[in-house]
Amino acid sequence: MRLAKILVTAAAVVTALSSPSFAKADEVNLYSYRQEKLIRPILDEFEKDTGVKVNVVFAKKGMLERLKSEGMNSPADAILTVDISRLAEHKEAGVLQAISSEELNSNIPAQYRDPEGFWYGLTVRSRVVYYAKDRVNATDLTTYEDLADPKWKGKICIRSSSNVYNQSMLAAMVAHLGEKQAEEWAAGIAANMARKPQGGDRDQIKAAAAGECDIAIGNTYYYGKMQTSKDAEQKSAAEKVAIFWPNQDGRGAHVNISGAAVTKAAKNKENAIKLIEFLSSDKAQQFYASSNFEYPVKPGIEIDGTVAAWGKPKFDAIGLDKVADKQADAVKIFDRVGWR
Repeated sequence: MRLAKILVTAAAVVTALSSPSFAKADEVNLYSYRQEKLIRPILDEFEKDTGVKVNVVFAKKGMLERLKSEGMNSPADAILTVDISRLAEHKEAGVLQAISSEELNSNIPAQYRDPEGFWYGLTVRSRVVYYAKDRVNATDLTTYEDLADPKWKGKICIRSSSNVYNQSMLAAMVAHLGEKQAEEWAAGIAANMARKPQGGDRDQIKAAAAGECDIAIGNTYYYGKMQTSKDAEQKSAAEKVAIFWPNQDGRGAHVNISGAAVTKAAKNKENAIKLIEFLSSDKAQQFYASSNFEYPVKPGIEIDGTVAAWGKPKFDAIGLDKVADKQADAVKIFDRVGWR
């Protein structure tokens, strides 16, 4: 009888801990795509300010699959990830819930948050053109569209079509120009490649610096990291190229975000909202700006000096929810034009 009572009690404790209603008032559980060394300092500040402990699982791959597998038993209260495509995938998969926050709506411009409240942008990055200073005159560059012109044949380095940053860039083209014109652009870029797509964004910049191509396409924060790197090779490569902001006389340079959302299974929903609100605050936004060469999503925050030296670009104002809607079209276009 005594053993039976012990087993029943133990089973009750396990059930309570795994129950969807179980929550701890002083904790929040976060699944993060972003590296620990980048976000841990600002999470520590959140803990100091609020007394709420942040338990983090760093999941660079398989976050969505994990959430789907865990279902409503998932311990995750919030997610932190990069690129609008990933945020949209999580929404589409039904693992997020909509939230309402006057603070988030005030801090984050409408174009960088889901109209229904399922996800919120926290930082902005742009996907731009880098050119070899000794071989390309900046006056010869104008728009993304112009890079499909045969005059650039054999001169462009860019990542694979499987890269989400490229998929979002093409999705934005579809949203602006229509599927037909966007496909013509993608076919032109594929025809103008100097080499088979390979490596990451930094590898494209290195290739341009080494003379393998004249033009590279990559996200802005990688350039900042290379400019300030302790690695002599990366720093030297960054010095040999310059940044060019496309479409400044039109819609502006393409942008994307890192962002956050509250999971559908959240047991600590209020703490999850509190965390995302904190990440949109002046303190957190200033931290992002000074630590990863990204643009703060909140207007009025001072940007990093390295980033400021790139100029004051005009950014595309399209709502990123509209870009997400064209993501599937972009993937199909890449397949059709043979962009590997």
